[in-house]
Amino acid sequence: MTETYDLIVIGAGAVGENVADYAHRGGLSTVIVESELVGGECSYWACMPSKALLRPEAALRAARHVSGAREAVTGALDPAHVLAKRDAIVDDYDDGGQVAWLASTGIDLVRGTARLTGPRAVQVTAIDGTVVDLEARRAVAVCVGSAPVLPPVPGLRELEPWTSREATGATEVPGRLVVIGGGVVASEMATAYRSLGAEVTMLVRGDRVLTGMEPFASELVSAALAESGVDVRTGVEVTAARRTDAGVEVTTGDGAVQADAVLVATGRTPRTHDLGLASVGLEDGSWLDVDDTMLVDAPTNDGDPWLYAVGDVNHRALLTHEGKYQARAAGRVIAARANGDALDTEPWGRHVATADHGAVPQVTFTDPEVASVGHTEASARKAGLRVRTAEYDIGSVAGAKIYDESYTGRAKIVIDDERDVIVGATFVGPEVGELLQSATVAVVGEVPIQRLWHAVPSYPTVSEVWLRLLETDGRA
Repeated sequence: MTETYDLIVIGAGAVGENVADYAHRGGLSTVIVESELVGGECSYWACMPSKALLRPEAALRAARHVSGAREAVTGALDPAHVLAKRDAIVDDYDDGGQVAWLASTGIDLVRGTARLTGPRAVQVTAIDGTVVDLEARRAVAVCVGSAPVLPPVPGLRELEPWTSREATGATEVPGRLVVIGGGVVASEMATAYRSLGAEVTMLVRGDRVLTGMEPFASELVSAALAESGVDVRTGVEVTAARRTDAGVEVTTGDGAVQADAVLVATGRTPRTHDLGLASVGLEDGSWLDVDDTMLVDAPTNDGDPWLYAVGDVNHRALLTHEGKYQARAAGRVIAARANGDALDTEPWGRHVATADHGAVPQVTFTDPEVASVGHTEASARKAGLRVRTAEYDIGSVAGAKIYDESYTGRAKIVIDDERDVIVGATFVGPEVGELLQSATVAVVGEVPIQRLWHAVPSYPTVSEVWLRLLETDGRA
């Protein structure tokens, strides 16, 4: 027997939940399919647990940097309590609350592994082998996310190394941890596990950590990692890995590194290998290219739009908040098309996702934090923009001096010289993530520099760096 709905959503992470919710609000009958926990990667294995591991050290560090508070703080972090807090944040890996929310909205849930079997057709196999066939009257939205990539290093897969999932879900702290990679996950987890007492070695293939960010961000984070005791090795190629009587051994061109655990954080791959894409003329295991309504760019959608891909799986911006942004647009457009409504496709229309092209905000929760949005200077020039920049030492701002006696940080804005608007901003320093939304509004809103002079920052706050950046630019 086949069950029929207006919309089938494959994947009940934050992205899938939002697609289903917004389409359901538009009057569509909706079912969501999930093979793991409702709430998905961010809730249980990525964003939330990783920040739960990082926050205790950030709080302790902040107290130790202020006289008066410093004297009241003794001892180190308690790993058992940190891990217990992590477990509370992820609801002890119980999705009952999320399931209850779905039920309250009227969205149906089918548990099992989904495969496309043809246009608008999805087959779901439950863990007990039971098969349910689903058919969509209007659309299918693929929201399956991405998974960690294991590089083809001899012996590495046999070690069953940690990925981001095992790192955020560990039940004990290894004595020695090798981190392969130098990106956001690698840098954050190196920060977290060093704070919990592990000896951490980072093996970075490139010439610096956080290569996609402004060079000063990499420099400040690398310096802080080294100061905390992390052994950061750049320009290193991992050639082999094996298990030994004493733990594990990772071989590089410079020799071998001994450890108790290995974390691999070298990239992501779409979770589409067993999705049945070939049944609708697409390549199994591929990323799914989409337009700004999240409609998949494929012959199967010619003249009859029905297949959407939202979140990591479309490879536009592999961040939960951007996936949710796409999901809100996709849910609305699916409902609008189903209801025969005219699409609001103006530049700021709610039926399209455009900000993930050039105004993507991201916070890296290292010590210090890195908050960025839009272009770096290098990416702006590569895109053909004629730009100028302004930089300022955040520690020189009055609010930073009160906030932290040893505040180390820097800010930089990238300005389109022809339009006189900010196209990128990067902040590095303690808790600078809270500065990022103001920069995002400036970039997305294309606020002219002359107008920003009238957005007066409060004194004494760290946000006064905005005034100093404009003074440094000196064009107004």
